[in-house]
Amino acid sequence: MRVSLFIPCFVDQMFPQVGFAVARVLERLGHACEFRAAQTCCGQPSFNAGYWDEAREVAARALGVFAGSEAVVGPSGSCVAMMRVFYPQLLAGTPHETAALDLASRTFEFGEFLVERLGVTDVGARFPHRVSYHDGCHGLRELRIREAPRKLLQAVRDLDLVECDEPESCCGFGGLFSVKYPMISTAMAEVKGGSLARTGCDYVVSSDPSCQLQLDGWLSRTGQRPRTIHLAEVLAGVEA
Repeated sequence: MRVSLFIPCFVDQMFPQVGFAVARVLERLGHACEFRAAQTCCGQPSFNAGYWDEAREVAARALGVFAGSEAVVGPSGSCVAMMRVFYPQLLAGTPHETAALDLASRTFEFGEFLVERLGVTDVGARFPHRVSYHDGCHGLRELRIREAPRKLLQAVRDLDLVECDEPESCCGFGGLFSVKYPMISTAMAEVKGGSLARTGCDYVVSSDPSCQLQLDGWLSRTGQRPRTIHLAEVLAGVEA
């Protein structure tokens, strides 16, 4: 399969190693990867802020960028949800409606793509650490992804997966939410970060770079043990 990589803003600007890890895993499995350089932000910030006309322009551009791709795969449940769930809603009743539905049917979150589309759980990775998985809200609630990343982690050699006691709690990032309501956002990070730290894990694994940023900020500021790492980095065999 030829996979078009969808690289969200946080990956492009702050976690470029995640994009490379996605490509390494897919190529290890025998698939070709392409990066369409004309891609931009998915438009979620504008959408969440209520600037829907501006978000529609960005969405319409994305339809053209990824036209004809066999599969579009992104390492962010949040941004993939924007393309798969909200593009069809945003562009309903416009000339782009059919194209939006078509793109949605070809767009996958990275871990979901491996398990649900390719039928792969063991990618040949080794990561000798105790980890706990953080469910990002968009991946869990909009894309209904829960088991796929855990199946992938359970197949990693020498990895010890432990669940925290607040598995479905939000980390408090929430895009613009953390900017508009910083005190509430920090309190939510304390709840989720504390839950993850109590597992005694070495790493918190996430499928969303924005969640990584939020949790790593709280964990590092409070002197907690675990650091964050993206699922793709673990599967690529990268140790942070």
